[in-house]
Amino acid sequence: MLTAVDHVQLAAPPGSEDKLRAYYQGVLGMREISKPPVLAARGGCWFTAGGVQLHLGVEEDFRPARKAHPGLRVTGIEAYADRLRERGADVVWDDGLPGHRRFYSHDPVGNRLEFLEPHAPGAGGPTDG
Repeated sequence: MLTAVDHVQLAAPPGSEDKLRAYYQGVLGMREISKPPVLAARGGCWFTAGGVQLHLGVEEDFRPARKAHPGLRVTGIEAYADRLRERGADVVWDDGLPGHRRFYSHDPVGNRLEFLEPHAPGAGGPTDG
């Protein structure tokens, strides 16, 4: 029986760890966690926040997925979107998921990320109407 998602792994090109740290820590506000030594030798980096773990693993022939992405639940989505924009990240709002406010962004290597927050129907958010 499945009980939870332990982590989501995204790919990244070799040598991109400093850019990933700047984004996942500095922009998203996540904390880097240590990889086990046997895995650290492969490169990449792992991050956590609010019970979510994102693992970035090095892939020699890296190509970011165009559609695949993790959906990351946030609180205070407007303020969180402002935080990303203030730090130079793209924010593209999408009102296609009923009962949620959500936007997409991309990390510095092109991985697509979805950020969403549930809201009550008719709550009057900026995309309601």
